[in-house]
Amino acid sequence: MITRLLVANRGEIARRVFATCRALGVGTVAVHSDADADAPFVAEADQAVRLPGNTPAETYLRIDLLLDAARRSGADAVHPGYGFLAENAAFARAVTDAGLTWVGPSAEAIAAMGDKMKAKALLAEAGVPMLPTWTDDDEITDFPVLVKASAGGGGRGMRVVRDAAGLAEAVASARREAAGAFGDGTVFVERYVERGRHVEVQIVGDTHGTVVALGERDCSIQRRHQKIVEEAPAVVPPELRRRLHEAAVAAGRAVDYVGAGTVEFLLAPTGEFFFLEMNTRLQVEHPVTEAVTGLDLVRLQLLVAEGAPLPVTATPPTEGHAIEVRLCAEDPAQGFRPATGLLHRFAVLGVAGEFTPTRGLRLDSGVVDGSVVGVHYDSMLAKVVAWAPTRAEAARTLAAALARAELHGVTTNRDLLVRVLRSREFGAAEVDTAFLDRHTEVFAPLLPAALAPVTALAAALASAAGRRAGARVLAGLPSGWRNVPAFPQVTRFASPDGDDVEVRYRLDRAGRLAEWSATRQALPAGPAGGTPAGTGPAGRMPADSGPGEAVTAVDGDPTGGEAAPAPVVDLVEATPERVVLDVDGVRRAFRVHRVGAEVFVDGPDGAAELVELPRFPPPTTALAAGSLLAPLPGAVTRVHVEVGRRVAAGDLLLTLEAMKLEHPVLAPTDGVVAELPVPAGGQVDTGAVLAVVNPD
Repeated sequence: MITRLLVANRGEIARRVFATCRALGVGTVAVHSDADADAPFVAEADQAVRLPGNTPAETYLRIDLLLDAARRSGADAVHPGYGFLAENAAFARAVTDAGLTWVGPSAEAIAAMGDKMKAKALLAEAGVPMLPTWTDDDEITDFPVLVKASAGGGGRGMRVVRDAAGLAEAVASARREAAGAFGDGTVFVERYVERGRHVEVQIVGDTHGTVVALGERDCSIQRRHQKIVEEAPAVVPPELRRRLHEAAVAAGRAVDYVGAGTVEFLLAPTGEFFFLEMNTRLQVEHPVTEAVTGLDLVRLQLLVAEGAPLPVTATPPTEGHAIEVRLCAEDPAQGFRPATGLLHRFAVLGVAGEFTPTRGLRLDSGVVDGSVVGVHYDSMLAKVVAWAPTRAEAARTLAAALARAELHGVTTNRDLLVRVLRSREFGAAEVDTAFLDRHTEVFAPLLPAALAPVTALAAALASAAGRRAGARVLAGLPSGWRNVPAFPQVTRFASPDGDDVEVRYRLDRAGRLAEWSATRQALPAGPAGGTPAGTGPAGRMPADSGPGEAVTAVDGDPTGGEAAPAPVVDLVEATPERVVLDVDGVRRAFRVHRVGAEVFVDGPDGAAELVELPRFPPPTTALAAGSLLAPLPGAVTRVHVEVGRRVAAGDLLLTLEAMKLEHPVLAPTDGVVAELPVPAGGQVDTGAVLAVVNPD
């Protein structure tokens, strides 16, 4: 029997395993890097052991440190979680050689499936259908193809190549990313199936020779070849479901599989399916299988590791439908660029349970209020899961929970996820792995452009109410009281898209809103005139007019430029935390959270993040025109141009590596490269100048 379990991982998966251990009476041990010392998973463990350093190579990928932590803490078993060393045969072998219980498949099974080329050959003999595959670039004549890492998964080291010209660079880039993520830069190439669906089967095996399929999941909504929306069961015909389950069980039996694993398939529009890979670990998306089967997969892992037979010997029946989303700290409008910062508030309303099988809304989170999102690890903050009797109800419940969530301080992909769940195509199960490429409309922020000025007004009114609540003298006077009542109050905000929003309003003697306007003025992009390196507009404070135009006014007579007809707004209530406005006869309540100068507004139609500007801003040092600034800390892995070279808008200048992914830095305009202050291998902080391009 396992008495004390060390989880060789971090974040939400460590918390997930600890939750089942508490229910079973198993002691828990966390390991943590210096960056994770104050993380929630460390506080929840019975014991914790420090791994000195921050990067994965210094900490969570050190087999010697992990085994030493198990010895020092008295752990008698190790659970690898997912990612890091979860599919490392050497780690599994080292754990068992040390006399500890390994919660996972044998080292031999991991090795057999970890080398994806050997796995394809082995499972082809077992009758599992395969895609054409190449290891020699010169043999490839048909495109498109997909470059894949031979070790690991999670979308890292994967590149779609549509012509021969881009193959060499895609292979080189995939090798670098795979080596950084898994310590193995081996890649291979296989045929790319257009409009394919990613359908996978959850299996579990025991030491008594039983291998069972626990159902399938559709994980087709992906970005950067990494899943962000998953559901169970998949919308497939019964006969196809049966064949998928049989192929997955055959794959498990071919390697005498023990523990929880996933066999992934690519489903073509023709109805054919092909083996992609086998993940010899627990998957991120396992909660949707738990929701529809009622099984605790971590409990099954522990029982099997102890040598007990599986309590299920055939595919269990499923009930209802479950959908999971991966809530990540990233900006979809900037090419899914990871985001960092302090998470001031993380609140998902209506949660029925956390970390264990739940009917209703489930939250598996690695963060809490006050968590710091750094650059060393994956950008996923949490998994939010909804179960309901039908697929449509599950999608509606999940979308509503996400839309109402208060996510303050770090940019997330929340708006994108809500739009995907509410899209007609998702509702009709018309999904495939290229869904986001075709449906660019889901990248728009939830907050409608027409309501952005009203949201800014709510922020201004809440700020004024906060000042009155904290006033030491004349606190009883109404906010904005003037001897000359025609003079308005003015509050200026900066929005994440780089524009200045000026709100002007005047209250009458009774405290009612007499008039107001909200005007946008374009500011130099980025701090001190620099441009954040990346692609696409950020756009979390949408506008329906150009710079310098009044976007709305209470009497419909804008004070400058032309704008759409303004809504009629009446003030119902204004406190520092809540503002209620009557907008064209519809009452809308806004929740306002202020942290220093940052103002977060959550309304019924979307959220906005604003920074209140001082009345007299301090002077700043101007940067050279055309400066490209680092959007987050990282390392420059490659510099693709030299000083003096002429470039066109969109040309690749350099590659920045941060949060385990490579991020291209592109020329924002036609011009000449004037400066490249950071060489390849150089480390940069947020706001550092990466390059200067003198525009034509």
